[in-house]
Amino acid sequence: MKNELSPGAARLHAFFSICQANFRLFFREPEAVFWTFLFPLMLSAALGLAFRQKPAEVVPIAVLAGPQAEAVATRLKTHPSLKVSVEDAERAALDLRMGRVTVIVAPGEDGVEYRLDPSRPDSALGQRLADEALQVEAGRRDPLPTRRKEVSEPGGRYVDFLLPGIIGMNLMNAGLWGVGFSLVDMRIKKLLKRMLATPLRRSDFVAAQMALRLVLICVEIPFVLLVGYWLLGVPIRGAWGSILLAGAVGAVAFGGVGMLLASRATRIETVMGLMNMVSMPMLLCSGVFFSSERFPEIVQPVIRALPLTALIDALRAIVLEGSTLASQGGRLVVVALWGAASFVVGLRIFRWN
Repeated sequence: MKNELSPGAARLHAFFSICQANFRLFFREPEAVFWTFLFPLMLSAALGLAFRQKPAEVVPIAVLAGPQAEAVATRLKTHPSLKVSVEDAERAALDLRMGRVTVIVAPGEDGVEYRLDPSRPDSALGQRLADEALQVEAGRRDPLPTRRKEVSEPGGRYVDFLLPGIIGMNLMNAGLWGVGFSLVDMRIKKLLKRMLATPLRRSDFVAAQMALRLVLICVEIPFVLLVGYWLLGVPIRGAWGSILLAGAVGAVAFGGVGMLLASRATRIETVMGLMNMVSMPMLLCSGVFFSSERFPEIVQPVIRALPLTALIDALRAIVLEGSTLASQGGRLVVVALWGAASFVVGLRIFRWN
């Protein structure tokens, strides 16, 4: 006589069976593998090209041809940040319109005239550098000696700021699309309806979805950080355990949000609209690509209460500043509360068919 499993053992067996099925479904979907592993690699490679070490920027300017053009051009060439060419009036005007030069320097009997587009920041920079070079060559001496020291320390660059934001964005997208989209897809294909006839609990089914996300972040987060470290020199000052635990909180929380959005949706268009409605404000306001402090002070409490803002701020503090997980407890509590509320509401209104 075959031994029957106890209720607890049967529930555990069902949970691991669902986990195993989720893993198989994930790796059978080329799109899911691409967005989880290859897309961060491509994004990191693009960042490596965009933020590679480059020489100091050289500003192109044109000197209008004339009797004093060569003398003025010679003076301007003493400035290391200027690229100087002597051009006739027609060619110089064309280059200025097309953006090939930032300023036209027109020498005259009583000085020089600068011709530029005031709406272009590089034109103002070109005028300042050109005027500085000409004034110094004419004998101007500043009463206060100054020196210039270029600093590009890892941890303070834009790429260092950006990488934790990309990780937070990936965790949000994986939770919303990886959980929410897949649930609606299974509902449309009548796969969830079949589970209605089994003793499987809704909470166990959702927990199996979360288990997949937790396993994947153990590969996804180190993958993105190590690519950033090797290619871009992004420092990793925090403990790996703290980084992964913070990421786990974010992954589970956004998985809960994704589950909530997909708990009753029966059309792909519906859940896509809901996910875009939720994710787009956070992508714009939560500091993925630029600091959330740029927004007015009156909306800062709302922005800081968003789960993506709290998650990215915590990741940046741990990765770039070496903060401990405990020091980021307040931010992670905000993220966890969003996840807990989403799970409670989502499980209450979840339907299989």
